[in-house]
Amino acid sequence: MPEILEVESYRLLAESVVGATIARGWADAYLAKKLTSPSAWNRAVKGLTIAGTSRRGKLLLVETDGPTLGVRFGMTGVLLLDGDAGIEGLFYGPHLFDAKWVRGGLEFTDGRKLVVHDPRRMARFEINPDLDGLGPDALSLTRREFDEVVAVQKGEGPAIKARLLDQSRVAGVGNLLADEMLYRASIDPRTPSGLLSADEKSRLFRAFRQTMNTLKRRGGSHMGDHMDSRFPGGLCPKDGGTMLIATIGGRTTYWCSVHQR
Repeated sequence: MPEILEVESYRLLAESVVGATIARGWADAYLAKKLTSPSAWNRAVKGLTIAGTSRRGKLLLVETDGPTLGVRFGMTGVLLLDGDAGIEGLFYGPHLFDAKWVRGGLEFTDGRKLVVHDPRRMARFEINPDLDGLGPDALSLTRREFDEVVAVQKGEGPAIKARLLDQSRVAGVGNLLADEMLYRASIDPRTPSGLLSADEKSRLFRAFRQTMNTLKRRGGSHMGDHMDSRFPGGLCPKDGGTMLIATIGGRTTYWCSVHQR
């Protein structure tokens, strides 16, 4: 599933078309689900010139001399420019590309094509997407912003894993990144956010930044230290403890029974 690191790689790929003019756009009914119709995409984008790219969490933003174009990649969406995906594959994706899974994209006057490949059909195109529901971007999160992410106004609050996945709190953290952060911080993902000690918060913030920087350098959200142990009966690569499994925040979660307390 594309998390913030994968979408950042898509953004860098899209930088290649800055300055290009769109000859036409096309979208199937799935990619156009947030639009009035599939043909609305072509009407909105034809003739626009790409002015730049940006991103908020997992949402890619393509800036033009008109509206801002948004792309959400869902569970298996990959961006390709003339067949170049910019990444080798998604951990939970099909690890292969097929023309029947190309759902839509942009064709430029110079002949290049920027397309979305999505087997699970959950990616979406948007025009002038609303960013108000998204928290600060995970790649540039400050300590002050992090403290607001984990803050609880009343009671114990949700499990810390669920809080990290809440895109309204911090945009871009997905299942694999959240598990890796908690693994590195030695924190049980079931721990209520409001019960984290000051030391645990500091450890988690350090792990947050470290995970983002290290996995970005390694090549993606699936390159964490615990990844080879994400299966029933897996053993922690750090201390040999049995890896536990549960659904937290709606996602399958793995953690070490020994060092994550």
